[in-house]
Amino acid sequence: MASERPDGGESAPPVDGVGDAESGRAAFVAALRVRRNATWGLAAGLALALAAFVLFVLVPGSNRSPALYVGLAFVLALSTAGLVAFLLTLGRAVRLSRRL
Repeated sequence: MASERPDGGESAPPVDGVGDAESGRAAFVAALRVRRNATWGLAAGLALALAAFVLFVLVPGSNRSPALYVGLAFVLALSTAGLVAFLLTLGRAVRLSRRL
């Protein structure tokens, strides 16, 4: 049968969004929805960086060059994006592991 493994056991139930043609690393990334999580992480990171830039640089005014703060906002955006993407992927992995 197609659902049996060579060692005689049964394979895990199919995961949403993963076809039979995909296998290995591509199936793993698709099952964890890494692309979707990275998109949401980037959106959250950019929103937080923009809010921080407006609240701490533009509203109170600053004597220093805004270019320094743009660099800090970039670092804040990327680190937040990575953290959010990691947490979303971790949550998906936990949910999938409970289904097995």
